[in-house]
Amino acid sequence: MRTLPELLILIFLGLFVVFYRKKSNGDTNSIKMMANAVEDIYNKYAPYSFKVVREKSKELGQEYTVRQYITQIAVLGGFAALIGYFYFYSILWALIYGIATIAFIPYLAYLRCKRIYSEFIFEQIQTYTTNVIMEFNTTQSFVKSLEGVRDSGVIEEPVLGDIKKMIELAYKNGTIDESIEYFNNKYPYYMVKNMHQLFLQITKEGARDTGESLENMSMDIDSLVEGVYRDQMDRKNFHKKFLTFAMVLFSLVVVVEFMLGEDNYIELLDIWYVQLILHIIILINVYFLITGEKYYNEDVGAE
Repeated sequence: MRTLPELLILIFLGLFVVFYRKKSNGDTNSIKMMANAVEDIYNKYAPYSFKVVREKSKELGQEYTVRQYITQIAVLGGFAALIGYFYFYSILWALIYGIATIAFIPYLAYLRCKRIYSEFIFEQIQTYTTNVIMEFNTTQSFVKSLEGVRDSGVIEEPVLGDIKKMIELAYKNGTIDESIEYFNNKYPYYMVKNMHQLFLQITKEGARDTGESLENMSMDIDSLVEGVYRDQMDRKNFHKKFLTFAMVLFSLVVVVEFMLGEDNYIELLDIWYVQLILHIIILINVYFLITGEKYYNEDVGAE
């Protein structure tokens, strides 16, 4: 079967069944049932890091709704199915590539949630460093500054819990060394390490006039933050151009097909190595696409 109408009929029938179920039940039972099944699989097999970042995305109100996930499945799965069909004129390959693409959606969701989580953590770290410096100007004590930030209500979990751990370690050891080492290992940002190094020097050397040093540190933090936000904007612009370029790559074979003519192209598909080359082209393009998505979503907020 090598005609597009047959593929479109199958897609139409599948959509008709889903929406008919939804209408006849008067609610979203079919969608809820699908969502619950996916949720069960997620809870059983998803890695711990996936659960953490996804839960935080929900708290921030940025997690996709069921409807948005269904739309993503339909768009990505449908696009992959069309690519599979137009490359091989085979409904079988259309279904295989469509299902394979849908199977990648949880991974894409993980990358997206990870980006949201890292952006949240970076904002919390920015708030932490700025407020510790402000508190120190009043208290002249690093531990008292931590307590002020802890009680200010501007820091959320998990950073808040780590600040409490720092305070506990400081009182337990009588020094701030282990507290700073703990936080630096947990959040290896330049602004954190530089600020903590400054406070170590102030604490151990007993500097009297710290105002200028803290002011310079605040300016350094502002510069680092500006650089990170500029990088995030550049990533967003890159992502739009990247997706456009990826779609062009996928459509090149279709352009070649129209240049050769449908009949001539179908004759070429009877040669086994031609089909092998087409599969390799798809896999290379997919690898390129996934690599770009990883770049866009990972390590956001790192200076």
